[in-house]
Amino acid sequence: MRLGKRGFHILDKDLGRITHVETAQVHAFRPVLRLGLAILLCVAVLILSMGVMGHDPGFVGMGAGLIVACWLGLAIGSNDVANSLGPAVGAGAIGLLPGLVLVALAEIAGASLAGGAVTHRLAGGIFEAGFLASAEQEQMLMLAALIGAASWITLASGAGLPVSTSHSIVGAIAGASMAALGFASVHWNTLLSIASAWIISPLMAGALAAAILAFVTIYVREASDRATAAQRWLPVLIGAMAGLFLAYLALLITRRLGVWPLPLVLAALLVALPAGWTMRLRLRAEFSGDQEKPRMKHLFRPPLLAAVVIMAFAHGANDVGNVAGPLSVILPMGGAGDSLQVPLLVLLMAGLAIALGTLLFGRRLVAMVGTGITRLNPVRAFCVSLATAATVLVASGAGLPVSTTHVAVGGIFGVGFVREWLDRRRNRNREALPAEETRRRLLIRRSHVATITAAWIVTVPMTAFLGAVSYLLIRLATGM
Repeated sequence: MRLGKRGFHILDKDLGRITHVETAQVHAFRPVLRLGLAILLCVAVLILSMGVMGHDPGFVGMGAGLIVACWLGLAIGSNDVANSLGPAVGAGAIGLLPGLVLVALAEIAGASLAGGAVTHRLAGGIFEAGFLASAEQEQMLMLAALIGAASWITLASGAGLPVSTSHSIVGAIAGASMAALGFASVHWNTLLSIASAWIISPLMAGALAAAILAFVTIYVREASDRATAAQRWLPVLIGAMAGLFLAYLALLITRRLGVWPLPLVLAALLVALPAGWTMRLRLRAEFSGDQEKPRMKHLFRPPLLAAVVIMAFAHGANDVGNVAGPLSVILPMGGAGDSLQVPLLVLLMAGLAIALGTLLFGRRLVAMVGTGITRLNPVRAFCVSLATAATVLVASGAGLPVSTTHVAVGGIFGVGFVREWLDRRRNRNREALPAEETRRRLLIRRSHVATITAAWIVTVPMTAFLGAVSYLLIRLATGM
């Protein structure tokens, strides 16, 4: 009976931990917030100087764009580090400082290797380039979008509201486009596909996390001989994860080099064999002799660490577009309009800004989360991290910006529902919870769904408004 009640409220506990992380994000973000206010003030002075003092608009616009883009990168890196690194630190799979360095490196790798599709979509896929009067107008539009997104993130974070950078930049680009080029210039079908991804991605992560947990529970945790089952199936899981991720990397590299991908992809898949074999040897050593048999959560520390690295890579691949997309238009190296190309240097610069935010401000956030991270079960954390990483990588490949935090919440819902289903299956005669307790838990779950929904229902119109206002103010200040 005790196990049944524990299993029933496991979803609520995990959702409570996500709430704890979001609360910590607001407090830990305050140093970045103060920096953001100072940067917005400097940018306002720069823009005014373009009209009052007659400075070169292109040069000053590039400087202002670089400043705001760098701050957005710092904000992204500092805000989302707890989602990827927290579970591994709490499970004892890695220390805080090595974890921050590892995540920062994975963010840079994801940004430079896999960030091109999302960046290109944000740089030129939301509005019709044919409406542009000049390259300078496009640069002004993207500068306004950066300022609008940064303003909303600063205001919302200062008010204690969780906010998504991806939602913010999409709304700001659309708003600035409408102000600059008119309502008809916006690619509404593209916006619809992006909004659909915001809904589908948490559902996809939930289904995938549920499937992984169901597999681990049925074939390992509930096996009659858990030691034998773990030695049989965990190496398969690790090998498959390593092989598929390396094959994905091989496809990215061959696409960038313009060579035939099949040999490199096959070589990457072969690397899965030593990865699985290494895990098998480790498990054999864990279960050998007369020593106390390891608990399941200890066995999942190495897989969890691997999933965290992949999740950080996926986060860098997707969120880098929020910075690199507008920046590739503002800087002259990327071209303009339909001929826009995303330079590797811009992706690397944006990735470095995100990594710097992780290193400078991530330690404070992970430390503030405290016991909320420590008590997160490594098995569930592995399922959520791997499902989140896979979902975000798929979205990145399709060029769709999504919120990593919202995808992770979807994964937690999926894991929680599977846990409750398995618990009901084991405890069919369990005493029902009081009606008041059931209502309370439903309210908790609905509040998380409402938070995700409100994040893009409120954020997109607000950032569209701020992006439009920013464009009109820039045009007024510069006289263009």
